[in-house]
Amino acid sequence: MSKPVVVTGETWDSEVTQAKGLVLVDFWAEWCGPCRAIAPTLDALATEYAGRAKIAKLDVDTNQQTAMKYNVRSIPAVLFFKDGQHVDSLVGAYPRAAFEQKIQQHLAA
Repeated sequence: MSKPVVVTGETWDSEVTQAKGLVLVDFWAEWCGPCRAIAPTLDALATEYAGRAKIAKLDVDTNQQTAMKYNVRSIPAVLFFKDGQHVDSLVGAYPRAAFEQKIQQHLAA
């Protein structure tokens, strides 16, 4: 079973911007209720799309510079990167179908 990869400012480049393919990064915080609400969905998607898309999590409290670099002002924010380029975002607690639709869209592109 795949789990989301924990990324930090130090591992950002190797895990996200230098990664080939699709990477979803969940910008979250421990105190954020909606972030905790979507966590099981992202865990399930990490397993379901293992080998086709990477799911990553970045704690905004301990990685503020990275969050600021991508203009993350509200959480949860899931940013989609394809071959290292920011291509899409979902800000807020969306249902699983919304994440799946975006994943399918970017895997097909």
